[in-house]
Order: sequence, then C-alpha cells, then structure tokens
Amino acid sequence: MDKPFLEKFAKNLKRIRKEKHLKQDDFLAISGISRSMIAMVETAKTDITLSKLKIIADVLQVEPKELLDFKDI
Repeated sequence: MDKPFLEKFAKNLKRIRKEKHLKQDDFLAISGISRSMIAMVETAKTDITLSKLKIIADVLQVEPKELLDFKDI
C-alpha cells in the first residue's frame, strides 16, 4: 500500500465531497457505500477498487480522473 498516495487521494476526495455539500452518510443512501467505508478512505486507512472509485465519482458527479488529480495537494 502506497500510504502517501492514499493520503493525497483521501484529502482530495474529502475536499471534493465538501465542495459538493455531501456528508459521508449520503454515500450510503446514493450508492450503498457505507459511511464507515468512506471515512476509512478519507483517512487513508484503506484502499479501494476501481469499481468503488467509479461509484464514488458518480456520487460526486465528477469524472474518476478528477479524484486522482491531486498534484496541487
């Protein structure tokens, strides 16, 4: 597991989620991904699959590549 990569991804995910005015609980209602899973991703405590990356992007209404674009972080 590449911890620095996960930490940058986590920070970017949280930033985008907050910009969209979504709570972690909103993911369960929209996608079936639990609040605890999103919390673990946002704190870089777990890795996710490409399928989950796509679901998260869909919930946030962004392209998956935007979640991976954290060069400014």
